Amino acid sequence: MLNIIAWIILGLIAGAIAKAIYPGRQGGGIVSTMFLGIIGAVIGGVLVTLFETGRFQLTAATLSIPGVIVAIIGAMIAIFIWNLVANRASS
Repeated sequence: MLNIIAWIILGLIAGAIAKAIYPGRQGGGIVSTMFLGIIGAVIGGVLVTLFETGRFQLTAATLSIPGVIVAIIGAMIAIFIWNLVANRASS
């Protein structure tokens, strides 16, 4: 149960910071920000594991300073991908 709460807190922090840093307007409320941050934590964790070990493994960032930084980077990647998909769908 505490792991889920930590993921929600990490998602809120990382999603909010990523939305503040990323240029342009992203929209969405607190739930989308939290979801974006959690997805970012997974993307960031997978990328860090891939760079460190050379293996693709489904992991997530942890609730720590380096984990939050990794989650923010992952959330910014998720925003970028979402914008690409949303722009392609509207065209």
